Amino acid sequence: MTEEISMDEVGKGQGEQPAEGSEAVGVEAARGTEVTGRLPRWEGKARAKVNLVLRILAREEDGFHQIETEFQTLDLADDISIELSPSEGVSLEVEGVPAGDLGEAEDNLAVRAARSWLEAYADLREPHAAMPFPGIRIRLHKAIPHGAGLGGGSSDAGAVLRGLDELHGNPLGRGRLVELGSALGSDVPFFVLDEPRALGWGRGDRLLPLSALPARPVLVALPPFRISTPRAYRTLAGQREREGLGWAGGRLLEPEELNGWSRVMERSSNDFEAALERLHPELLGIRQTLDAFGARPARLSGSGSAVFGVFESESDMEEARRELRAVLPEARVIPTRTAAG
Repeated sequence: MTEEISMDEVGKGQGEQPAEGSEAVGVEAARGTEVTGRLPRWEGKARAKVNLVLRILAREEDGFHQIETEFQTLDLADDISIELSPSEGVSLEVEGVPAGDLGEAEDNLAVRAARSWLEAYADLREPHAAMPFPGIRIRLHKAIPHGAGLGGGSSDAGAVLRGLDELHGNPLGRGRLVELGSALGSDVPFFVLDEPRALGWGRGDRLLPLSALPARPVLVALPPFRISTPRAYRTLAGQREREGLGWAGGRLLEPEELNGWSRVMERSSNDFEAALERLHPELLGIRQTLDAFGARPARLSGSGSAVFGVFESESDMEEARRELRAVLPEARVIPTRTAAG
């Protein structure tokens, strides 16, 4: 287990100098960074996540809810490359999804992350100092289904923030990147950390990286519909109002509760499940099928609509996969594994 990363650390790492031997533009020879000719390039993975635990707490005056969650990344990932360019502007090329399926490029979280990083970096430079490579070309190959509670867009944004900082010698540092990520979305700070597992609370911007659990097979099932996050919160609020339930308070975790898959299963939960399964009974059917074939846990991820199951063996996962294909042929089923580092 390592240290908590939060907004309190903003500013740490600013002004760090590139390593000796870096390119003239400050390109650090970091993992995933490749210098081709005069155009530095970074390549990396943007992993999907699932929520092993997700508790929705009190609503604040500005309408946002506090949360408590345990993030776990998967091997399922988007591929991202970032190339610096002498031409100003941020461009985005997307493969793996139909044209326009992700909306306008200007609204894409990867583009917004790049612009956010550029603005933050400009604040560190001398006034009127020119950037040798003011342009950014992002190439994104999508493998993570979008709009499913798997964090695909947020993971892309986190990878772009990490990649740009590495390309320039880490001038902002992780604390500042977490701050930038928090302004983009509640899951982005976790992906900035690039850790396999972490506790998150507040709005997801307070994080405690956890030691990785042994990798296990995972089956992700996506029904043929999506659930928007605002709708999920409205549905949960309506359920709690009808049942006379208030919003939960925070929970104290003992250190031993964080170790091992058996302890994960004991405390695994998702506050959205009951309300959304009433709205979409298919979600409950998927989760019950995964559970029947040995998934521990079997949960809704985030606010859905993806449902995942963690298995002890590949054979159990394959049996569940065949059953889901038989009983719910319209669902998309993706085998993967939990990331272990």
